[in-house]
Amino acid sequence: MRYVRVNERIFAKTVRLIGPEGEQLGIFPRDLALKKADELDFDLVEVAPQANPPVCRIMDFAKYRYEQEKREREVKKHQRHAQLKEIRINPRIDNHDYEVKLRHVREFLEKGHKVRIRMFFRGREISHKDIGKRLIDRLIHDVEKVGKIDREAHMLGKTLVMTLGPK
Repeated sequence: MRYVRVNERIFAKTVRLIGPEGEQLGIFPRDLALKKADELDFDLVEVAPQANPPVCRIMDFAKYRYEQEKREREVKKHQRHAQLKEIRINPRIDNHDYEVKLRHVREFLEKGHKVRIRMFFRGREISHKDIGKRLIDRLIHDVEKVGKIDREAHMLGKTLVMTLGPK
């Protein structure tokens, strides 16, 4: 929650005052506004410090702060934290292993995560990039219902890297 000036921490000489029910009371000197808030057993809270004169409201500050924090928690709860998951394969992957990796990729995409596919070429495998490219194309075809390509497959040294995102 951002810093809010309350009661004696308000420095403006005059303030535009809003009552506890939201009604406009007018422009008052700060001391008189503090006295009105004290009479009603509430706090004087600066709600718009950038205005001229600053806008202050008579309210229960503890209740206001609680509601602000509750609202912030609610907003935070509804935020989605998409993570980047990584699947590592090699061009000589067996069919069953491929199916297992494919199932993991689908699960990640359905949960809303991005998936990075890394295919490592070892030794002389690098001379057969076409095998890796066919495997990547097969993977793209198999996940096209739940995901889309975020970043095309490209070589980084001896590694073929591609990123998939949820649809």
